[in-house]
Amino acid sequence: MNTLTLVHHFLSEWIEPGSFVIDATAGNGRDTVFLCEQTGRDGQVLAFDIQPQAVENTRRRLAAEGWDGVGRVVLDSHANMARYAQAGAVDYIVFNLGWLPGGDHRIFTRPDSTIAAIEAGLGLLREGGRMCVSIYYGGASGYEERDALLDYFKTIDPTRFTVLVTQFANRAGDPPIPVFITKST
Repeated sequence: MNTLTLVHHFLSEWIEPGSFVIDATAGNGRDTVFLCEQTGRDGQVLAFDIQPQAVENTRRRLAAEGWDGVGRVVLDSHANMARYAQAGAVDYIVFNLGWLPGGDHRIFTRPDSTIAAIEAGLGLLREGGRMCVSIYYGGASGYEERDALLDYFKTIDPTRFTVLVTQFANRAGDPPIPVFITKST
């Protein structure tokens, strides 16, 4: 098991047909397609990325797999997601931080925009809604984002949200950190 399979396991248990889901980091579209499969034809998946290549890759993948009627990809920062959805209307939000797989490792998520995006996302979640944040770190992107996020998560209002930070204790190197946030009902 790895971070991706763990997060996908929980999302497949939680997401119901017809859900509204945001993929905050579209990348190559694999998660966007997975989220479309979970929401079904009556759902809506809104994906963001700042890299034109990622947006194009995701659009192509959605079309090739028949999900372009459910998934929409926006070339914009995830920090601006509140421009595209109403407060309290989103069921789930998913972040895979780091860099575009197969892309330029000099372009990666940064703490300022990621924290702004998480804050925006918390406002968009419906009561009982959930956010999954997979923190990939080390290598070219270093540890700045990981450290800033781990500090930030401690400041989220515990009367409104539950934040669960998990770790793979027996993995060498810099294993990704899956984080699960639930908005109180």
